[in-house]
Amino acid sequence: MKTVILCGGMGTRLKELTQSIPKPLVEIGGKPILWHIMKIYSHYGFNDFILCLGYKGEMIKDYFKDNNNKEPRWNIIFEDTGDKTNTGGRIKKIEQHIHDEIFFATYGDGLASINLNELLDFHKEKNTIATITCVNPLSQFGIVEIDEEGKITRFKEKPLLSQWINGGFFVFSKDIFKYLSENDILEKEPFEKLAGEKQISAFKFKGFWSCMDTYKDTQTLNEMWHKGKPEWLIWKG
Repeated sequence: MKTVILCGGMGTRLKELTQSIPKPLVEIGGKPILWHIMKIYSHYGFNDFILCLGYKGEMIKDYFKDNNNKEPRWNIIFEDTGDKTNTGGRIKKIEQHIHDEIFFATYGDGLASINLNELLDFHKEKNTIATITCVNPLSQFGIVEIDEEGKITRFKEKPLLSQWINGGFFVFSKDIFKYLSENDILEKEPFEKLAGEKQISAFKFKGFWSCMDTYKDTQTLNEMWHKGKPEWLIWKG
């Protein structure tokens, strides 16, 4: 069973680092975030990867050419999907590598303490074309609670929001390719069409989840690692 990882974006919101390296090679605890993501999948026995490359993709290839940088069990297909290709287009371009009925996909900048076997079982139970892992994000701002008289009753410093967002960690059936063209943004028309046909399920995940979207996110994840509290570290060795 293949795991497709979207590694081709330019990472413009992390330009302090991505001017010189692709975002998936930005390090946490001395290892690229891409390595951490792959270790999560490998922990559950999923070792066949397709890396959808784009911006500075040769650097990702070079990183894994050194066998010290990958697990012996990992089988990696490097697919150049273009510097400016949208997310749906990147997945469409790897269609020829998908031979099983179901495959995983995820972004190259997200971490979670997710149980992938539970995610896969959920997808099979729902029997839809797509399953999205949905998470409650932290608010970027502090929240103020106000009563009916206009008086502040409580302050909450960046709480978890009650709304659900797309947290990546997808499962797709091969039918997803019928909804994709090489110009598509995965999260727009393809997902909207699937939702209209009730062919997309939500795996509600309450555990640790974080995306490395900004330089501050990078600092936070590295701080967790160095304090010995990286909640996404579910593997041993």
